[in-house]
Amino acid sequence: MSATYGLEKLSHLEDKIYRTVEQFKRERNQREALERELAGLRRELIEVRDEKVRLEAQTERLISERETIKQKVEAMLEAIAILESEEE
Repeated sequence: MSATYGLEKLSHLEDKIYRTVEQFKRERNQREALERELAGLRRELIEVRDEKVRLEAQTERLISERETIKQKVEAMLEAIAILESEEE
């Protein structure tokens, strides 16, 4: 009976080792998947930051252009107003 008991304990220990190895494999695969996802998110973050910088520069340029156009239109309106007042 002692030999049978010893074999059962060994078999039980073997099962625990296999379960532990399988759990380790699952967790390693999960970690690798998370690392790939993190790398992708980091790349995406860099792209989004670059796009933000580009859009901020474009916005500044458009605001500047709008101000220039506004000044030109105001100058033309003043010139028209002067011409109209001279005709009267």
